[in-house]
Amino acid sequence: MKKIIFTLGLIAVSIGVFAQDGGSPMNKAVNKVTHSNDFLMIQLSYDGWAGAPDSIKSGLNRGFNIALMYDFPFKKSKLSMAAGLGFSTSGIYLKDHTMDIQGKLNPNQVSFPTSTAKKNKVATTYLEIPIELRYRSVPDNANKGFKAAIGVKVGALVDAHTKIKYTGANGSKDIDKDANRGFFNPWRFAATARVGYGNFALFGAYSLNPLLKDNASNNMDIRPYQIGICLSGL
Repeated sequence: MKKIIFTLGLIAVSIGVFAQDGGSPMNKAVNKVTHSNDFLMIQLSYDGWAGAPDSIKSGLNRGFNIALMYDFPFKKSKLSMAAGLGFSTSGIYLKDHTMDIQGKLNPNQVSFPTSTAKKNKVATTYLEIPIELRYRSVPDNANKGFKAAIGVKVGALVDAHTKIKYTGANGSKDIDKDANRGFFNPWRFAATARVGYGNFALFGAYSLNPLLKDNASNNMDIRPYQIGICLSGL
């Protein structure tokens, strides 16, 4: 393993050295290969629920997104279109409440009973198709310069569960986990925006449709959102 890592390191250093000189056709080809079109996108976010009841408070919510995207540049322009495939995870940590997604209290609607548990987490995972309209000040290399993007992403819900951590009667640390997608909308449509410089950017995403199905929402219009940092490259 150490030999493999050492060899890969030598290759990376060699490419970096040769790519600095763009004079020869060979070096131009290497330089082109090392340019980035933001093929890989990794995002870390703070997550929230817009439209949730005022009584439902949450804590330090976290999300993680990753996508592979292919860039289609417009000729002689700093604009391009990109589409890809990825997945998105979100963890909402409720304070003093839990989310009944099994219908234990009401078999027809989601409810939020009070809870004294140490941790009440609501987790969702989506398989997504993101689409972006991109602007780059350095069109052939997203590793450099200012860049911005707006877009949408369509997600299919693949997992929804709750996790409750609490102290049992005998002092034991117990965990209850319930999984059920029945009350959630199976599809999510979200608007996205991103602005940054080089490999780093700030991004935001806002769900255009509710988290819960209309007949299961108990008149709640919860719209998930994300705000965070994005690392892109390749």
